[in-house]
Amino acid sequence: MGRRVHLWTFGDAGKPLVVFPSNAGVAHEWQKGGMIDALAPLIASGRMKVYCPETNISRSYSGHGASLAERMAHHRAYERFVLDTLVPHVDADCRARYETIVTTGCSMGAMYASLFVLKHPEVFGRALCLSGKYRASTLFDGQSSEELYFNDPLAFMPNLSGAALERVRRRVHITAVVGRGAFEEGCIYETAELAHWLDAKRIPNHVAFWGKDSRHNYTWWRRQAVHYLGQLFG
Repeated sequence: MGRRVHLWTFGDAGKPLVVFPSNAGVAHEWQKGGMIDALAPLIASGRMKVYCPETNISRSYSGHGASLAERMAHHRAYERFVLDTLVPHVDADCRARYETIVTTGCSMGAMYASLFVLKHPEVFGRALCLSGKYRASTLFDGQSSEELYFNDPLAFMPNLSGAALERVRRRVHITAVVGRGAFEEGCIYETAELAHWLDAKRIPNHVAFWGKDSRHNYTWWRRQAVHYLGQLFG
């Protein structure tokens, strides 16, 4: 991406989990939010190794003031970083002792997680998406382009078909979770829409709507992560 990129790593052994941060885009977000402490038993037992890269979301999806083409160029650079730099690093660090990488994230991080498994199922086979936003076009003030379309899960999923769809069906499982409590309103709607298209396209999935006490914050994301990642890394 033309600069150094921060990556926080936790654990000495286990299958890899790549964590995409939310709208802040910082690598230490999960550590600061108490997620790493919550997952400490899985990490200490050698069941998972956690990789937390930063994103350039402030220049791409949240990059107000720049043109659509410039913002998509920044996202393209980040995608290349993930595939060409981060994934080879994970391979070498884990000695490739895994089939595919599990990815996760909260809020905008959930959109990144869903996007990478849908676009690159040979690399990212499982995703845990917490309180996600999945319609990227809402962040671009009505602008559209072919590149934005292919980086907007709820835009391209309805038209996913043929060999591209079969690649996803064979390799991917998406778990999407959202609460019904405070500040989850938009996420509820978009999670329901994601669930509809996952089922319509017969992509393996589990979608859960937690109760009205479940809010859009790390208190609840910690509980959800422990519950679902405990199953994924069991």
